[in-house]
Amino acid sequence: MNAEHIDIGLARYSDWAFTSSIVILVGALLLLAVELAYSRGRKVEARELVAAGVAADSDRPGVVVDKPRRSADERVGKAGLALVYVGIAMLFACIVLRGLATSRVPWGNMYEFINLTSFCGLIAAAIVLRKPQYRALWAFVLLPVLILLAVSGKWLYSNAAPVMPALQSYWLPIHVSVVSLGSGVFLVAGVASILFLLKMSPLAAPDREGALARIVQRLPDAQTLDRIAYRTTIFAFPIFGFGVIFGAIWAEEAWGRYWGWDPKETVAFIAWVVYAAYLHARSTAGWRDKKAAWINVVGFVAMVFNLFFINLVVTGLHSYAGVG
Repeated sequence: MNAEHIDIGLARYSDWAFTSSIVILVGALLLLAVELAYSRGRKVEARELVAAGVAADSDRPGVVVDKPRRSADERVGKAGLALVYVGIAMLFACIVLRGLATSRVPWGNMYEFINLTSFCGLIAAAIVLRKPQYRALWAFVLLPVLILLAVSGKWLYSNAAPVMPALQSYWLPIHVSVVSLGSGVFLVAGVASILFLLKMSPLAAPDREGALARIVQRLPDAQTLDRIAYRTTIFAFPIFGFGVIFGAIWAEEAWGRYWGWDPKETVAFIAWVVYAAYLHARSTAGWRDKKAAWINVVGFVAMVFNLFFINLVVTGLHSYAGVG
């Protein structure tokens, strides 16, 4: 495939959609952060208004106390969530338009891979955090996603172009899409475990003062966070494992061996083993709380390390898919 087969117009629209998604998601993060900062005050105020109304009208039969109106910060939070969905749609448009512009699956380089991984993470969060009481967690999911997208656009961006011959294989859409899905869901699990550890820390004590302590106190309870981390990890673990296996099969076809201790494949395998250790620890008495969560955080760090350091600094057999 030559350069003349690239639709430059669609490629530009894809880039525009990418930039728009970042701007929209940043706006969503700001709005959700505002709601998070004031959510506790809103709930306390609502209870006080109801209690005061009941006390004032308890001796007046037939009087119905009006429920407190939806506060401004709650409306801000719902607007932020609406922007999240718009941002997800724009990122999806970016991926689809890149594929149409290049007439191939749109994950043939690291820029496209990060975009797909971020999209998978956002979709996973949209499913897991669909209940209104989980809306506060969106701010913490959006932060690493926006960092990923910013690095993708700044340092990993590649112009729309055909993939190099080594990647022109039917294994490309299989291997990369499966790894992206697993990585995206692991992102949600890692965030949930980090928040679980914060919720189990002294910062969650009701009498603790400070901005960070107030934010931690407004999170869902520790059991809920631990359950989210565990369920998402259970879902992502076999998917990511199949991604590693598919990569090994592809490596045998492309390079004549299933495993070559390439930095990227090695760290991916290490992360998978760490997640296996987390699932084992999570089902073992005495390890179910903080110890298991710390293992999950280690797996999350390994994933992020693989996405950033390995792709930006280390040279290996996967470098052809890197900065371009």
